[in-house]
Amino acid sequence: MAKKNAEKETAKTKTVVKGPWEILKYAHLTEKSIALIERANTVVFIVDLKANKPQIVHAFEEAFGAKGKVARVNTEITANGEKKAFIKLKKEFSAGDVAVKLGIV
Repeated sequence: MAKKNAEKETAKTKTVVKGPWEILKYAHLTEKSIALIERANTVVFIVDLKANKPQIVHAFEEAFGAKGKVARVNTEITANGEKKAFIKLKKEFSAGDVAVKLGIV
């Protein structure tokens, strides 16, 4: 019986690995989010509702080849029930470059 319990525990703790664009759904485009790119070096994405901050950082780094560029991530749930992630980049990196890659600016 101990073996069955061990199998159940490992099955519960397995995590599903998602690609970066399954976690980062799309860039959030409003006047405020464009202003954040310019003023606060921050990019705003709508992300998977179940994604946590380390997963968001990893997905961003993988999608943009930005290893070590993320300073912090803040998240909020919108009134529509979507999760919005504010990804602030370190001073030596530009959110404008990410916006250009996305075709925002």
